[in-house]
Amino acid sequence: MLVDDRSAAGVLARRASQLAAPPQVWQVEGRTLTPAGAAPRPSFPAPAPSAELFRPLLVATGVEVVVEQGELLGEVRGLEVARVLSPEGDPAGARLEVGVGRFDREAFALMNAGLPDADALAKAAGVVRRHRRAGAPHHQLNRLVPERWLRAEVVAEPGLVGATELEPAEPAVPRRNLTEPWPASAVGVDGDGRPMVVTCSTGVDLDLVPSAADDRFAHAPGARLVLAVPERDVLAVTEALAAALAEPAEIVPVDDAWRPRG
Repeated sequence: MLVDDRSAAGVLARRASQLAAPPQVWQVEGRTLTPAGAAPRPSFPAPAPSAELFRPLLVATGVEVVVEQGELLGEVRGLEVARVLSPEGDPAGARLEVGVGRFDREAFALMNAGLPDADALAKAAGVVRRHRRAGAPHHQLNRLVPERWLRAEVVAEPGLVGATELEPAEPAVPRRNLTEPWPASAVGVDGDGRPMVVTCSTGVDLDLVPSAADDRFAHAPGARLVLAVPERDVLAVTEALAAALAEPAEIVPVDDAWRPRG
């Protein structure tokens, strides 16, 4: 593999190291090729103490609390409806912003100025819950991040994938936005007490296996790795890639009943 971005080359080399027969990753610099060194395991910063003060509010509203890149997120069936932001240089000044994504948070703040945080969060979560439910007609709110919706299902019912407990895990490579598919992982323990990483995806996702292996390496090296996908998305290419890992992954199909209609 030839890569002209140093950071990307390091991540690809790290992912390649998880394969039984790893490909060589080369860094392109002008007309020179050099072997790319694997990026180190990522570190995951904790939210600021002032941000953690909002956790009880998120829990009380019934949203799923997820931590990514040092920020607290509130999700409804895997879709972000709130984010606690800590301004750079002002760790004590955390604030709650409500909405689905950055632009919706800005619009929501303008249209609901003065609304208490608890009421604003309940309002946004209620709208998303109406659309993001099993059997609902198709709507933009139930088409976004289906892989995170599936993760929310298996975290709520870990027995679906043979686990006794699971909690959301931050991806080794930060996701970019709400519209691009991005495998979603959780960490926990299986029925035999072994550490377990479960990575969820939907559709044809060629990034599922390398992302899952990268997340396992980041959070729990050597753990049992399970790929959770809807029954109709158990694909031969995923099975082949899962078997190609140095520590192969298992594929566990999950019933599609959680999905919207159509």
